[in-house]
Amino acid sequence: MKKQDKTGLPLFSTQVPAGFPSPAEDFMEKRLDLNDYLVKNKASTFLVKVHGHSMKGAGIFDGDVVVVDRALEASTGKIILGVLNGEFTIKRLLKKKNKLFLAPENEDFTPVEITPETDFRVWGIVTFVLHKL
Repeated sequence: MKKQDKTGLPLFSTQVPAGFPSPAEDFMEKRLDLNDYLVKNKASTFLVKVHGHSMKGAGIFDGDVVVVDRALEASTGKIILGVLNGEFTIKRLLKKKNKLFLAPENEDFTPVEITPETDFRVWGIVTFVLHKL
C-alpha cells in the first residue's frame, strides 16, 4: 500500500472565476504544498505576525501573517520588514528625489524619511500576506 502524501493540500485543476459559479470538477490535478507555493528561498524565509494598521491600504491587516524573504533585494516600491531605531516595522520602501522613505499604506500615518543619522536596515522583503476572511 502506497503511503499518502500529507504535506500538501488538494489543488483543483480548474481555475474558479470570482464572478459567476462554474461547474465543479470531480478530480484534482495534484496536491499543492504551501511551502512550495509561498517559499522561494527556504533557508532565508520566515513568517511574521503583523500588529497595527499602517499597511491596510496594501491589504496587510492587524493579525495577518506575512511571508518574509531575507534573500531578496530591497528596491523602491517593495514592501519590506525593516528595523527602525531598534523596532521592527513593515512599510513600503520609496525613493523620491534621492531621499529614502518608509511609507505607510494608511493616510492616518506619516512616512518616515531615512537619513544618514537614522538607525535603519532592511531585514527582508514581504512576499505574501496570509489573513482570514
